[in-house]
Amino acid sequence: MSDTTAPRDPDGVAVEDVLNQLEELEETVDDEAEREEVRRAMRLVDSLSPEGVRGTIDKFTRRDIAEAFVGAILISLPMLVEDGVNAIAEHLLAAPALLVINVSFVVIMTAGMLYYAEFREVEVSRPLFGLIPRRLLAVLVIAFITAAFTMTVWGRLDGWADPVVALGRVSVVWAVACFGAALGDILPGESSGTDINDEIDEFGERLGIGDEEGLF
Repeated sequence: MSDTTAPRDPDGVAVEDVLNQLEELEETVDDEAEREEVRRAMRLVDSLSPEGVRGTIDKFTRRDIAEAFVGAILISLPMLVEDGVNAIAEHLLAAPALLVINVSFVVIMTAGMLYYAEFREVEVSRPLFGLIPRRLLAVLVIAFITAAFTMTVWGRLDGWADPVVALGRVSVVWAVACFGAALGDILPGESSGTDINDEIDEFGERLGIGDEEGLF
């Protein structure tokens, strides 16, 4: 009995079958450039379904960056007016081991929200240097920049007169902003638009620069 649930194109070919064929092709291709072309074809085929054939979040776009920024702002704003931030920062700075534990906790929890909490099915695609999940790194960096920017603008850092104290205070708000950035990124689902890496590749091609080291 044939599967009538898989999305099909006008010729009656199941999109899922095409994706499976492309996955098998990806495993047999030796050249990294050719493998990347196969991956692009897979993303294109998957986009034929409004929600994606497999319902996963694979792309990372400029819209994801904007959503992460908005999420970080919304969740961290209440912390900006709390004097308890200064007390927590002093506590962490008094015991550097606690600061390291706090940072590690935030990174692990953010990764858990993105990839394991099942708010959405998020894939680790095109990691930096073949190892670092780009979405996780982007969320952490966006949250940190957001926390540092808002605390500076709102005068919560004493003008960075003491960078160590300022970073300690930022780290407290950053911990909360990370969770907001992660949720803001993934809850709306996969964003429309071109993947950031594809935009970088296209820009590099225009400048005559290739990604020969395979960083992205």
